Amino acid sequence: MRVNWVSRVLSWVAAALVGGVYGIAGTIGHSLTWGVLPVGLIVGGIACAAILIAIRALTHDRGAALAAGLGMVGMLILISGVGPGGSVVVQDSLAGRIWTYLVAGLVLLVVAWPSFSRLPVRTSATTADAPVADAPLITSVPHHAAASQESEPRES
Repeated sequence: MRVNWVSRVLSWVAAALVGGVYGIAGTIGHSLTWGVLPVGLIVGGIACAAILIAIRALTHDRGAALAAGLGMVGMLILISGVGPGGSVVVQDSLAGRIWTYLVAGLVLLVVAWPSFSRLPVRTSATTADAPVADAPLITSVPHHAAASQESEPRES
C-alpha cells in the first residue's frame, strides 16, 4: 500500500515538472506570429493540450493531469511578471490574455473531462422472444440432394 502511495506522489511531481516545462515553453513562444497568424498561440496551445491529454490518458489519474496543469499555470504566473531587467514575457495584450485563459481553460477541460471507463454499463431488459444465450443458434442442417451428389466421389 505504501509503495502505491509513494509512486502516485512521485508521478504527480514528475507531471508537475513536465507541465512546468511546457508552460515555460508555451509562455515564451506564445507571442510568435507569421504575419497575422498567431503561430505561437496555436503551437503552444496544441502542445500544452497534448501533454495534458497524454498524462491523463496514460496515468488514468486526474491528480496527475491536475499536477501538470498546476505546473503550467504556475510557470506562466512566475515568468509573466516584470523581470529583474525590466523585461516582460507576457505583455498586457490580446495575445497575452488569450494565452493566459487558454492554458487555464485547457487544464480545467482535461481535468474535468469525465472518465468513460468508470461509467456503469446499461443492460437492456430481456424479452420472452429473445433466444437464450446458451442455446445453439443452428440446431440442424437441412439435407439437400444436390449437395450430396457433389460430395460423392466421381468415377472417370
